[in-house]
Amino acid sequence: MVRSAKVISLLAGCALAIGAVLVVIAGASPSPSPALTNVASANTRSAGYSPASILSPELSQTAVAQGSTRLENPSALTSYYGFDNDVLNSAGQPQMVPVPSNPATEAHKTEPDKNTYLVFKQGLAGADPNYDYGTHFLFQGHEGGAAGAGYVTRINLDADAAHRVTLLATKDALGSQLATIDGSTWDPWAKRLLLTTENPGAPTYAATPDFPSTVTDVSGALGRGGYEGIQNDSEGNLWICEDIGGANKPGTKSKQPNSYIFRYVPAHPGDLLHGKLQALQVLNEGGEPITYASQEAVNSPDQLALHTYGKSFKTRWITVHDTSTEGNSPFVAGPLAKAAKATPFKRPENGVFQPGTDFGKFFFDETGDTNSESVENANAGGWGSIFELSQSSPGASTGKLKVFYNGNEAHSGFDNTTFLSRTAIAFVEDAGDTLHTQRNALDSGFVWQVGTDYSKAQNQPLRWLAEGRDAAATIDAENGGFGKNDGDNEITGAIVSNGDPGTHGVLGAQLPDLGGRSWRWFYTQQHGDNATYEVRLNRH
Repeated sequence: MVRSAKVISLLAGCALAIGAVLVVIAGASPSPSPALTNVASANTRSAGYSPASILSPELSQTAVAQGSTRLENPSALTSYYGFDNDVLNSAGQPQMVPVPSNPATEAHKTEPDKNTYLVFKQGLAGADPNYDYGTHFLFQGHEGGAAGAGYVTRINLDADAAHRVTLLATKDALGSQLATIDGSTWDPWAKRLLLTTENPGAPTYAATPDFPSTVTDVSGALGRGGYEGIQNDSEGNLWICEDIGGANKPGTKSKQPNSYIFRYVPAHPGDLLHGKLQALQVLNEGGEPITYASQEAVNSPDQLALHTYGKSFKTRWITVHDTSTEGNSPFVAGPLAKAAKATPFKRPENGVFQPGTDFGKFFFDETGDTNSESVENANAGGWGSIFELSQSSPGASTGKLKVFYNGNEAHSGFDNTTFLSRTAIAFVEDAGDTLHTQRNALDSGFVWQVGTDYSKAQNQPLRWLAEGRDAAATIDAENGGFGKNDGDNEITGAIVSNGDPGTHGVLGAQLPDLGGRSWRWFYTQQHGDNATYEVRLNRH
Protein backbone atom coordinates (compact mmCIF):
# COMPACT_ATOMS: atom_id res chain seq x y z
CA MET A 1 0.00 0.00 0.00
CA VAL A 2 1.05 3.61 -0.49
CA ARG A 3 1.96 5.40 2.73
CA SER A 4 1.21 9.14 2.82
CA ALA A 5 3.98 11.55 3.83
CA LYS A 6 4.28 12.81 7.36
CA VAL A 7 4.38 16.41 8.46
CA ILE A 8 7.99 16.87 9.47
CA SER A 9 8.58 20.02 11.44
CA LEU A 10 6.72 23.26 12.08
CA LEU A 11 5.45 25.93 14.40
CA ALA A 12 5.43 25.65 18.14
CA GLY A 13 6.17 29.17 19.30
CA CYS A 14 6.74 32.37 17.38
CA ALA A 15 8.47 35.71 17.86
CA LEU A 16 7.41 38.48 15.51
CA ALA A 17 10.01 39.89 13.14
CA ILE A 18 9.94 41.94 9.97
CA GLY A 19 8.24 39.77 7.36
CA ALA A 20 8.92 36.56 9.29
CA VAL A 21 8.31 34.57 12.41
CA LEU A 22 10.92 32.55 14.28
CA VAL A 23 9.40 29.20 15.12
CA VAL A 24 10.46 27.25 18.20
CA ILE A 25 9.23 23.73 18.73
CA ALA A 26 7.72 22.99 22.14
CA GLY A 27 8.94 20.00 24.11
CA ALA A 28 11.94 18.73 25.98
CA SER A 29 13.98 18.20 22.80
CA PRO A 30 12.91 20.89 20.36
CA SER A 31 13.64 20.47 16.66
CA PRO A 32 15.84 23.01 14.89
CA SER A 33 13.98 26.30 14.63
CA PRO A 34 12.98 27.03 11.03
CA ALA A 35 11.82 30.51 10.09
CA LEU A 36 8.31 30.76 8.69
CA THR A 37 8.09 33.76 6.38
CA ASN A 38 5.02 35.94 6.25
CA VAL A 39 3.18 35.93 2.91
CA ALA A 40 3.05 39.63 2.13
CA SER A 41 -0.51 39.89 0.79
CA ALA A 42 -3.61 37.99 -0.19
CA ASN A 43 -4.29 36.94 -3.76
CA THR A 44 -6.40 39.47 -5.64
CA ARG A 45 -9.77 38.74 -7.24
CA SER A 46 -10.76 39.64 -10.79
CA ALA A 47 -12.90 38.20 -13.54
CA GLY A 48 -11.47 35.03 -15.04
CA TYR A 49 -8.39 35.14 -12.81
CA SER A 50 -7.37 31.84 -11.18
CA PRO A 51 -4.23 32.48 -9.10
CA ALA A 52 -2.38 29.67 -7.39
CA SER A 53 -2.28 29.51 -3.61
CA ILE A 54 0.83 30.98 -1.99
CA LEU A 55 2.22 29.40 1.18
CA SER A 56 5.06 30.55 3.37
CA PRO A 57 8.11 29.43 1.34
CA GLU A 58 9.11 27.03 4.11
CA LEU A 59 5.83 25.13 3.60
CA SER A 60 4.44 22.87 0.92
CA GLN A 61 1.19 21.00 0.56
CA THR A 62 0.00 17.77 -1.03
CA ALA A 63 -3.57 16.91 -1.96
CA VAL A 64 -4.72 13.78 -0.12
CA ALA A 65 -8.06 13.83 -1.98
CA GLN A 66 -9.94 16.14 -4.31
CA GLY A 67 -13.44 16.42 -5.67
CA SER A 68 -12.70 14.23 -8.67
CA THR A 69 -11.25 11.41 -6.53
CA ARG A 70 -13.50 8.41 -7.17
CA LEU A 71 -15.08 6.75 -4.16
CA GLU A 72 -14.15 3.11 -3.70
CA ASN A 73 -17.86 2.34 -3.13
CA PRO A 74 -19.95 4.77 -5.21
CA SER A 75 -23.68 5.13 -4.59
CA ALA A 76 -26.61 6.39 -6.60
CA LEU A 77 -26.20 9.71 -4.78
CA THR A 78 -22.50 10.20 -5.38
CA SER A 79 -19.54 8.53 -7.06
CA TYR A 80 -16.80 11.05 -6.30
CA TYR A 81 -15.41 12.81 -3.23
CA GLY A 82 -16.78 16.23 -4.15
CA PHE A 83 -19.54 15.70 -6.74
CA ASP A 84 -23.09 14.38 -6.73
CA ASN A 85 -24.58 12.44 -9.63
CA ASP A 86 -27.39 14.89 -10.35
CA VAL A 87 -25.98 16.01 -13.72
CA LEU A 88 -24.28 13.29 -15.76
CA ASN A 89 -22.54 13.48 -19.12
CA SER A 90 -23.01 11.07 -22.02
CA ALA A 91 -20.53 8.66 -20.41
CA GLY A 92 -22.53 8.54 -17.19
CA GLN A 93 -19.99 10.56 -15.20
CA PRO A 94 -20.77 13.73 -13.21
CA GLN A 95 -20.44 16.83 -15.37
CA MET A 96 -17.76 18.52 -13.27
CA VAL A 97 -17.52 21.68 -15.41
CA PRO A 98 -19.78 23.19 -18.09
CA VAL A 99 -19.33 21.80 -21.61
CA PRO A 100 -20.49 23.15 -25.01
CA SER A 101 -23.26 20.56 -25.25
CA ASN A 102 -24.57 21.52 -21.80
CA PRO A 103 -23.09 24.92 -20.92
CA ALA A 104 -25.71 26.12 -18.47
CA THR A 105 -25.13 23.68 -15.63
CA GLU A 106 -22.83 21.25 -13.88
CA ALA A 107 -23.02 18.60 -11.16
CA HIS A 108 -23.70 19.63 -7.58
CA LYS A 109 -20.49 20.03 -5.55
CA THR A 110 -20.72 18.44 -2.12
CA GLU A 111 -18.21 20.63 -0.23
CA PRO A 112 -16.29 18.34 2.16
CA ASP A 113 -15.99 20.39 5.32
CA LYS A 114 -14.38 20.05 8.73
CA ASN A 115 -11.71 17.33 8.99
CA THR A 116 -11.17 14.97 11.93
CA TYR A 117 -7.87 13.06 11.97
CA LEU A 118 -7.66 9.73 13.83
CA VAL A 119 -5.15 6.89 14.12
CA PHE A 120 -6.51 3.42 14.94
CA LYS A 121 -3.68 0.99 15.62
CA GLN A 122 -5.92 -1.98 14.82
CA GLY A 123 -7.05 -0.38 11.58
CA LEU A 124 -10.59 0.01 10.28
CA ALA A 125 -12.66 -1.89 7.76
CA GLY A 126 -13.60 -0.51 4.36
CA ALA A 127 -15.74 -1.54 1.44
CA ASP A 128 -13.16 -4.12 0.31
CA PRO A 129 -12.97 -6.90 2.97
CA ASN A 130 -9.67 -8.16 1.54
CA TYR A 131 -7.80 -4.85 1.68
CA ASP A 132 -5.62 -3.51 4.50
CA TYR A 133 -6.63 0.14 4.93
CA GLY A 134 -3.78 0.97 7.29
CA THR A 135 -4.16 2.99 10.47
CA HIS A 136 -4.36 6.71 9.55
CA PHE A 137 -7.72 8.23 8.63
CA LEU A 138 -9.25 11.64 7.91
CA PHE A 139 -13.04 11.97 8.31
CA GLN A 140 -15.38 14.64 6.96
CA GLY A 141 -19.06 15.40 6.46
CA HIS A 142 -20.21 17.17 3.30
CA GLU A 143 -21.83 20.59 3.58
CA GLY A 144 -23.39 20.85 0.12
CA GLY A 145 -25.45 18.35 -1.81
CA ALA A 146 -28.24 17.94 -4.32
CA ALA A 147 -31.66 18.31 -2.66
CA GLY A 148 -29.95 18.92 0.69
CA ALA A 149 -28.56 15.38 0.87
CA GLY A 150 -25.38 14.93 2.88
CA TYR A 151 -22.98 12.09 3.52
CA VAL A 152 -19.88 11.07 5.46
CA THR A 153 -16.54 10.12 3.90
CA ARG A 154 -13.25 8.78 5.20
CA ILE A 155 -9.94 9.44 3.48
CA ASN A 156 -7.74 6.39 4.03
CA LEU A 157 -4.36 8.09 4.19
CA ASP A 158 -2.37 4.84 3.95
CA ALA A 159 -4.35 3.41 1.04
CA ASP A 160 -3.76 3.22 -2.69
CA ALA A 161 -5.75 5.27 -5.20
CA ALA A 162 -8.48 2.69 -5.65
CA HIS A 163 -9.17 2.59 -1.91
CA ARG A 164 -8.32 6.19 -1.01
CA VAL A 165 -11.85 7.44 -0.13
CA THR A 166 -14.59 5.37 1.47
CA LEU A 167 -18.22 6.48 1.52
CA LEU A 168 -19.16 5.69 5.12
CA ALA A 169 -22.84 6.64 5.18
CA THR A 170 -25.60 8.42 3.28
CA LYS A 171 -28.44 7.43 5.64
CA ASP A 172 -28.95 7.20 9.36
CA ALA A 173 -29.71 4.05 11.32
CA LEU A 174 -33.44 4.50 10.66
CA GLY A 175 -32.96 4.76 6.91
CA SER A 176 -33.44 8.54 6.65
CA GLN A 177 -31.25 10.49 4.25
CA LEU A 178 -28.51 12.40 6.09
CA ALA A 179 -28.74 16.18 6.08
CA THR A 180 -25.78 18.16 4.83
CA ILE A 181 -23.00 18.25 7.43
CA ASP A 182 -20.64 20.99 8.57
CA GLY A 183 -18.62 20.38 11.75
CA SER A 184 -17.10 17.20 13.13
CA THR A 185 -15.08 15.93 16.07
CA TRP A 186 -14.28 12.65 17.82
CA ASP A 187 -15.77 11.92 21.25
CA PRO A 188 -13.37 9.37 22.81
CA TRP A 189 -15.76 8.52 25.64
CA ALA A 190 -18.66 7.75 23.29
CA LYS A 191 -16.27 6.36 20.64
CA ARG A 192 -18.28 8.22 18.04
CA LEU A 193 -17.73 10.91 15.47
CA LEU A 194 -20.01 13.86 16.19
CA LEU A 195 -21.35 15.69 13.15
CA THR A 196 -23.15 19.04 13.11
CA THR A 197 -25.45 20.25 10.34
CA GLU A 198 -25.57 24.08 10.71
CA ASN A 199 -29.33 23.75 10.33
CA PRO A 200 -31.92 24.23 13.12
CA GLY A 201 -34.25 21.85 11.29
CA ALA A 202 -31.74 19.02 10.92
CA PRO A 203 -30.30 16.48 13.38
CA THR A 204 -27.02 16.50 15.21
CA TYR A 205 -25.43 13.13 14.47
CA ALA A 206 -23.19 10.53 16.11
CA ALA A 207 -21.43 8.04 13.82
CA THR A 208 -19.18 5.02 14.18
CA PRO A 209 -15.82 5.34 12.34
CA ASP A 210 -15.78 1.89 10.75
CA PHE A 211 -17.49 0.73 7.55
CA PRO A 212 -20.40 0.78 7.21
CA SER A 213 -20.92 3.60 9.68
CA THR A 214 -23.93 3.56 11.97
CA VAL A 215 -25.30 7.10 12.25
CA THR A 216 -27.78 8.12 14.93
CA ASP A 217 -29.64 11.34 15.78
CA VAL A 218 -28.49 12.71 19.16
CA SER A 219 -30.34 16.00 19.03
CA GLY A 220 -32.70 14.92 21.80
CA ALA A 221 -29.86 15.74 24.20
CA LEU A 222 -27.47 17.98 22.26
CA GLY A 223 -30.23 19.85 20.47
CA ARG A 224 -30.39 21.26 16.96
CA GLY A 225 -29.18 24.62 15.74
CA GLY A 226 -26.87 26.36 13.34
CA TYR A 227 -24.19 24.23 14.98
CA GLU A 228 -20.76 24.20 13.35
CA GLY A 229 -17.69 23.87 15.59
CA ILE A 230 -17.87 21.10 18.20
CA GLN A 231 -15.14 20.13 20.65
CA ASN A 232 -14.74 17.94 23.75
CA ASP A 233 -13.04 19.08 26.93
CA SER A 234 -11.16 16.88 29.41
CA GLU A 235 -14.28 16.22 31.48
CA GLY A 236 -16.25 14.85 28.53
CA ASN A 237 -18.35 17.97 28.01
CA LEU A 238 -19.00 19.15 24.46
CA TRP A 239 -18.53 22.80 23.47
CA ILE A 240 -20.55 23.88 20.45
CA CYS A 241 -20.33 27.07 18.36
CA GLU A 242 -23.45 28.14 16.52
CA ASP A 243 -23.43 29.92 13.17
CA ILE A 244 -26.73 31.55 12.25
CA GLY A 245 -26.55 34.96 10.63
CA GLY A 246 -28.99 37.47 12.08
CA ALA A 247 -31.19 39.86 10.16
CA ASN A 248 -29.76 43.17 9.01
CA LYS A 249 -30.22 45.94 11.53
CA PRO A 250 -32.71 48.44 10.01
CA GLY A 251 -31.21 50.56 7.26
CA THR A 252 -27.73 48.98 7.50
CA LYS A 253 -25.58 46.08 6.26
CA SER A 254 -24.82 45.21 9.90
CA LYS A 255 -26.21 41.92 11.17
CA GLN A 256 -27.88 41.30 14.50
CA PRO A 257 -25.81 38.98 16.75
CA ASN A 258 -27.87 35.81 16.63
CA SER A 259 -25.68 32.79 17.46
CA TYR A 260 -24.70 31.23 20.76
CA ILE A 261 -21.92 29.29 22.46
CA PHE A 262 -23.25 26.06 23.98
CA ARG A 263 -21.86 23.45 26.36
CA TYR A 264 -23.38 19.99 26.61
CA VAL A 265 -22.79 18.37 30.00
CA PRO A 266 -23.54 14.63 29.72
CA ALA A 267 -24.93 12.61 32.62
CA HIS A 268 -21.61 10.80 32.38
CA PRO A 269 -18.80 11.19 29.84
CA GLY A 270 -19.82 9.69 26.51
CA ASP A 271 -23.56 9.77 27.20
CA LEU A 272 -25.11 11.39 24.14
CA LEU A 273 -28.69 10.73 25.22
CA HIS A 274 -28.87 12.14 28.75
CA GLY A 275 -27.51 15.46 29.94
CA LYS A 276 -27.86 19.23 30.13
CA LEU A 277 -27.40 21.75 27.33
CA GLN A 278 -26.12 25.10 28.57
CA ALA A 279 -25.61 28.46 26.86
CA LEU A 280 -22.97 31.06 27.66
CA GLN A 281 -24.17 34.29 29.27
CA VAL A 282 -21.88 37.31 29.44
CA LEU A 283 -22.50 40.03 32.02
CA ASN A 284 -21.88 43.69 31.24
CA GLU A 285 -20.07 46.14 33.51
CA GLY A 286 -23.29 46.74 35.41
CA GLY A 287 -23.73 43.02 36.09
CA GLU A 288 -26.62 42.67 33.63
CA PRO A 289 -26.71 39.99 30.90
CA ILE A 290 -25.64 41.02 27.40
CA THR A 291 -28.61 39.71 25.42
CA TYR A 292 -30.18 39.71 21.99
CA ALA A 293 -32.30 42.70 23.04
CA SER A 294 -29.37 44.67 24.44
CA GLN A 295 -27.56 44.39 21.08
CA GLU A 296 -30.46 45.27 18.78
CA ALA A 297 -29.45 48.91 18.36
CA VAL A 298 -26.70 49.77 15.88
CA ASN A 299 -23.37 49.90 17.73
CA SER A 300 -25.15 49.24 21.01
CA PRO A 301 -23.20 50.00 24.21
CA ASP A 302 -23.03 46.32 25.18
CA GLN A 303 -21.75 45.35 21.73
CA LEU A 304 -19.14 48.09 21.70
CA ALA A 305 -17.93 47.21 25.19
CA LEU A 306 -17.69 43.52 24.32
CA HIS A 307 -15.28 44.39 21.48
CA THR A 308 -13.11 46.82 23.47
CA TYR A 309 -9.54 45.72 24.14
CA GLY A 310 -8.62 45.55 27.80
CA LYS A 311 -12.15 44.97 29.10
CA SER A 312 -12.99 41.70 30.87
CA PHE A 313 -16.50 40.37 31.44
CA LYS A 314 -17.85 37.83 33.88
CA THR A 315 -19.58 34.83 32.34
CA ARG A 316 -21.84 32.05 33.53
CA TRP A 317 -23.48 28.99 31.99
CA ILE A 318 -27.28 28.89 31.85
CA THR A 319 -29.05 25.53 31.45
CA VAL A 320 -31.52 25.70 28.56
CA HIS A 321 -32.48 22.02 28.33
CA ASP A 322 -32.21 19.07 30.72
CA THR A 323 -33.21 15.60 29.54
CA SER A 324 -33.96 14.51 33.13
CA THR A 325 -36.93 16.89 33.24
CA GLU A 326 -37.67 17.64 29.59
CA GLY A 327 -37.11 14.31 27.90
CA ASN A 328 -35.22 13.27 24.78
CA SER A 329 -37.29 14.67 21.93
CA PRO A 330 -35.23 16.72 19.44
CA PHE A 331 -35.34 20.44 20.16
CA VAL A 332 -33.98 23.67 18.66
CA ALA A 333 -31.44 25.28 20.97
CA GLY A 334 -31.23 28.87 19.72
CA PRO A 335 -34.68 30.08 20.81
CA LEU A 336 -34.16 28.51 24.25
CA ALA A 337 -30.84 30.33 24.64
CA LYS A 338 -32.45 33.59 23.59
CA ALA A 339 -35.31 33.15 26.06
CA ALA A 340 -32.80 32.37 28.85
CA LYS A 341 -30.98 35.66 28.12
CA ALA A 342 -27.79 34.00 26.93
CA THR A 343 -25.40 36.18 24.93
CA PRO A 344 -25.49 35.99 21.12
CA PHE A 345 -22.48 36.72 18.90
CA LYS A 346 -21.96 37.51 15.21
CA ARG A 347 -21.64 33.92 13.96
CA PRO A 348 -19.09 32.20 16.23
CA GLU A 349 -18.30 29.34 13.85
CA ASN A 350 -15.47 27.49 15.61
CA GLY A 351 -13.50 27.27 18.83
CA VAL A 352 -10.58 25.37 20.36
CA PHE A 353 -8.90 24.92 23.76
CA GLN A 354 -5.37 26.21 24.27
CA PRO A 355 -2.96 23.34 24.96
CA GLY A 356 -1.15 23.45 28.27
CA THR A 357 -3.95 25.26 30.13
CA ASP A 358 -5.77 22.19 31.51
CA PHE A 359 -8.69 23.21 29.31
CA GLY A 360 -8.91 26.50 31.15
CA LYS A 361 -8.78 28.71 28.05
CA PHE A 362 -11.13 28.45 25.09
CA PHE A 363 -10.69 30.62 21.99
CA PHE A 364 -13.58 31.11 19.58
CA ASP A 365 -14.22 33.39 16.63
CA GLU A 366 -16.93 35.59 15.23
CA THR A 367 -17.14 35.47 11.44
CA GLY A 368 -18.79 38.89 11.49
CA ASP A 369 -20.83 40.65 8.81
CA THR A 370 -18.52 39.87 5.83
CA ASN A 371 -19.43 43.16 4.19
CA SER A 372 -17.23 46.26 4.01
CA GLU A 373 -20.36 48.44 4.18
CA SER A 374 -21.34 47.31 7.66
CA VAL A 375 -21.45 50.28 10.03
CA GLU A 376 -20.41 47.93 12.85
CA ASN A 377 -17.12 46.91 11.29
CA ALA A 378 -14.84 49.28 13.17
CA ASN A 379 -15.92 48.80 16.77
CA ALA A 380 -18.68 46.19 17.13
CA GLY A 381 -17.39 42.99 15.55
CA GLY A 382 -18.47 43.55 11.96
CA TRP A 383 -15.06 42.53 10.60
CA GLY A 384 -15.07 39.49 12.87
CA SER A 385 -13.33 38.91 16.18
CA ILE A 386 -11.54 36.33 18.30
CA PHE A 387 -12.52 35.88 21.95
CA GLU A 388 -10.72 34.26 24.87
CA LEU A 389 -12.85 32.57 27.53
CA SER A 390 -11.03 31.63 30.77
CA GLN A 391 -12.37 29.31 33.46
CA SER A 392 -10.89 27.63 36.54
CA SER A 393 -11.80 24.29 34.95
CA PRO A 394 -13.70 23.27 31.80
CA GLY A 395 -16.71 22.30 33.92
CA ALA A 396 -16.77 25.50 35.96
CA SER A 397 -20.06 27.38 36.01
CA THR A 398 -18.44 30.83 35.73
CA GLY A 399 -15.52 32.44 33.93
CA LYS A 400 -14.22 35.57 32.24
CA LEU A 401 -14.36 36.69 28.62
CA LYS A 402 -12.27 39.22 26.72
CA VAL A 403 -11.67 40.08 23.10
CA PHE A 404 -8.33 38.72 21.91
CA TYR A 405 -8.38 40.25 18.42
CA ASN A 406 -10.68 42.58 16.50
CA GLY A 407 -10.63 42.01 12.76
CA ASN A 408 -10.13 44.55 9.99
CA GLU A 409 -10.59 44.56 6.24
CA ALA A 410 -7.43 42.50 5.66
CA HIS A 411 -8.19 40.01 8.46
CA SER A 412 -11.89 39.19 8.45
CA GLY A 413 -14.50 36.45 8.24
CA PHE A 414 -12.77 34.02 10.62
CA ASP A 415 -13.88 30.39 10.51
CA ASN A 416 -11.92 27.23 11.31
CA THR A 417 -9.22 27.25 13.98
CA THR A 418 -6.47 25.03 15.35
CA PHE A 419 -3.45 25.40 17.63
CA LEU A 420 -0.08 24.81 15.96
CA SER A 421 1.80 24.87 19.28
CA ARG A 422 1.24 25.85 22.91
CA THR A 423 0.82 29.53 21.97
CA ALA A 424 0.43 29.72 18.18
CA ILE A 425 -3.21 29.64 17.11
CA ALA A 426 -4.33 29.61 13.49
CA PHE A 427 -7.62 30.92 12.14
CA VAL A 428 -8.61 30.82 8.48
CA GLU A 429 -10.93 33.16 6.61
CA ASP A 430 -14.32 32.56 5.04
CA ALA A 431 -14.97 36.11 3.89
CA GLY A 432 -17.22 35.20 0.94
CA ASP A 433 -17.54 36.49 -2.61
CA THR A 434 -19.05 39.85 -1.61
CA LEU A 435 -16.21 40.86 0.69
CA HIS A 436 -13.64 39.32 -1.67
CA THR A 437 -14.88 41.69 -4.35
CA GLN A 438 -15.10 44.71 -2.05
CA ARG A 439 -11.55 44.36 -0.77
CA ASN A 440 -10.13 42.80 -3.96
CA ALA A 441 -8.66 39.97 -1.92
CA LEU A 442 -9.33 36.25 -1.56
CA ASP A 443 -9.12 34.37 1.74
CA SER A 444 -6.01 33.79 3.84
CA GLY A 445 -4.85 31.64 6.74
CA PHE A 446 -3.18 33.41 9.68
CA VAL A 447 -1.27 32.63 12.89
CA TRP A 448 -1.66 34.63 16.13
CA GLN A 449 0.45 34.41 19.26
CA VAL A 450 -1.40 34.03 22.58
CA GLY A 451 -0.06 36.67 24.95
CA THR A 452 0.53 39.30 22.26
CA ASP A 453 -1.24 42.63 22.70
CA TYR A 454 -3.23 43.00 19.50
CA SER A 455 -4.66 46.34 20.57
CA LYS A 456 -1.41 47.75 19.17
CA ALA A 457 -1.84 48.33 15.44
CA GLN A 458 1.69 47.17 14.65
CA ASN A 459 0.91 43.71 16.04
CA GLN A 460 -0.80 41.71 13.33
CA PRO A 461 -1.00 37.97 12.63
CA LEU A 462 1.33 36.17 10.25
CA ARG A 463 -0.14 35.01 6.93
CA TRP A 464 0.90 31.41 6.22
CA LEU A 465 -1.50 30.93 3.30
CA ALA A 466 -2.81 33.28 0.62
CA GLU A 467 -5.47 31.07 -0.88
CA GLY A 468 -5.84 31.04 -4.63
CA ARG A 469 -8.88 30.28 -6.76
CA ASP A 470 -8.95 27.18 -8.91
CA ALA A 471 -10.43 27.26 -12.41
CA ALA A 472 -13.61 25.45 -11.37
CA ALA A 473 -14.33 27.98 -8.60
CA THR A 474 -13.58 30.84 -11.00
CA ILE A 475 -16.15 29.47 -13.45
CA ASP A 476 -18.69 29.15 -10.65
CA ALA A 477 -17.99 32.69 -9.43
CA GLU A 478 -18.63 34.07 -12.92
CA ASN A 479 -21.87 32.10 -13.35
CA GLY A 480 -23.60 32.33 -10.00
CA GLY A 481 -22.64 28.75 -9.26
CA PHE A 482 -25.19 27.68 -11.87
CA GLY A 483 -27.81 28.08 -9.17
CA LYS A 484 -26.39 25.31 -6.99
CA ASN A 485 -22.69 25.80 -6.22
CA ASP A 486 -20.68 28.39 -4.30
CA GLY A 487 -18.18 30.65 -6.04
CA ASP A 488 -14.72 31.50 -4.71
CA ASN A 489 -12.73 28.88 -2.82
CA GLU A 490 -12.70 29.12 0.96
CA ILE A 491 -10.44 27.57 3.60
CA THR A 492 -12.04 25.05 5.94
CA GLY A 493 -11.29 21.95 7.98
CA ALA A 494 -7.98 23.21 9.38
CA ILE A 495 -6.70 20.76 11.99
CA VAL A 496 -3.40 19.91 13.68
CA SER A 497 -3.61 16.59 15.51
CA ASN A 498 -1.68 13.46 16.35
CA GLY A 499 -4.82 11.39 15.79
CA ASP A 500 -4.91 9.91 19.30
CA PRO A 501 -8.45 8.46 19.67
CA GLY A 502 -8.21 8.04 23.45
CA THR A 503 -9.35 10.44 26.14
CA HIS A 504 -5.83 11.89 26.36
CA GLY A 505 -6.02 12.74 22.64
CA VAL A 506 -8.75 15.38 22.94
CA LEU A 507 -7.52 18.49 21.16
CA GLY A 508 -5.95 20.68 23.82
CA ALA A 509 -4.81 17.82 26.06
CA GLN A 510 -1.35 17.51 24.49
CA LEU A 511 1.09 20.11 23.22
CA PRO A 512 1.18 20.03 19.42
CA ASP A 513 4.62 19.10 18.10
CA LEU A 514 4.73 19.45 14.34
CA GLY A 515 8.44 18.67 14.58
CA GLY A 516 7.51 15.17 15.72
CA ARG A 517 6.48 12.36 13.43
CA SER A 518 2.98 11.87 14.81
CA TRP A 519 1.51 15.39 14.43
CA ARG A 520 -0.08 16.28 11.09
CA TRP A 521 -1.74 19.35 9.61
CA PHE A 522 -4.67 19.27 7.15
CA TYR A 523 -7.13 21.68 5.59
CA THR A 524 -9.64 21.70 2.74
CA GLN A 525 -9.85 24.24 -0.08
CA GLN A 526 -13.62 24.13 -0.26
CA HIS A 527 -15.68 24.90 -3.40
CA GLY A 528 -14.39 24.48 -6.93
CA ASP A 529 -12.20 21.38 -7.04
CA ASN A 530 -12.74 20.72 -3.30
CA ALA A 531 -9.20 19.53 -2.60
CA THR A 532 -8.11 18.41 0.87
CA TYR A 533 -4.43 19.08 1.61
CA GLU A 534 -1.77 18.01 4.05
CA VAL A 535 0.65 20.81 4.93
CA ARG A 536 4.31 20.07 5.68
CA LEU A 537 7.59 21.84 6.20
CA ASN A 538 10.02 21.66 3.30
CA ARG A 539 13.19 19.65 3.78
CA HIS A 540 16.46 21.50 3.25
